[in-house]
Amino acid sequence: QASRLVELPCSSSSDDDDNDGCSLAGDTDLPAAEQDLGAWWPVPPKPNTFSRCVQYLAFLWNLLFLLMGLLTLAVGVWGLLAKGSLWGERLGLLGSDPMLLFVLAGLGASTVSLAGCLGALRSSPCLLRFFVGAVLAFVGLEVLGGLLLVVARRQLRDALRDALLLCLLRYQDEPDLQFLVDEVQQSLRCCGLGSYHDWETNPYFNCSAPGVQACSVPASCCLDPWQNGTVANAQCAFGVLRLGDAAASTVVHLGGCVAQLSAWLRGQAGGIVASAAVLVLVEAAGVLMALKMLGDMAPVRAR
Repeated sequence: QASRLVELPCSSSSDDDDNDGCSLAGDTDLPAAEQDLGAWWPVPPKPNTFSRCVQYLAFLWNLLFLLMGLLTLAVGVWGLLAKGSLWGERLGLLGSDPMLLFVLAGLGASTVSLAGCLGALRSSPCLLRFFVGAVLAFVGLEVLGGLLLVVARRQLRDALRDALLLCLLRYQDEPDLQFLVDEVQQSLRCCGLGSYHDWETNPYFNCSAPGVQACSVPASCCLDPWQNGTVANAQCAFGVLRLGDAAASTVVHLGGCVAQLSAWLRGQAGGIVASAAVLVLVEAAGVLMALKMLGDMAPVRAR
């Protein structure tokens, strides 16, 4: 259109010399018009082979984490639906349901990974910037959590004790908490928080309870929770709270799980730090690939 506007006066002239002059003027003005168009509509550079490899790798990278996030979200939703935590009077207990952590983690990971996938596939600067900002926010929260773990160790220990006490109180009400407590007690060979007497706080195991489990502790506290080595004995700890410490020591573990869990965490400190470092490196790799794509999509003005 710019070239036609420049050549329009020349077409109406009858003098050959004037036509030659106008055609030269049009040829001279044509690059200037193209420069004006390039200033308004800058063209992105053509991606090279390395840039395309980074784009495909970023897409596959985010696709993997998208699938993992969706799987985690599906497990959390299935757990909530299976227990009926989303319906009726159990909806008020949703905030303390362990499956809610799976739902939130899966939802966050899948949302960020989906933005990274679409941003890499469609070369969308907006989605890529959102992906970079979200990952950097996650990294900041992880660093903040690590600092709190180092600085406020005593407060976190008290919070862990309160959480374990809540698990003891709701042991019979939440299948997830019951499974978690049983795994901890069996793995660490412990019973209760400080000792096996802590189970007296549970309304089902208290000696004043009317049920058959009164003055008992869970079977996961038993030294040998198996009958004949093959069948689980759910009644191996019945009536243990009526016994003295000497007699109870032949049936269940007397020591609590707080000290055992603290010792286990101290022993696994190296593995926890290594896992956190690997997670940060994985997130950094995703951010670097997104930044490389954003740099490749930076528009270049026509010259």
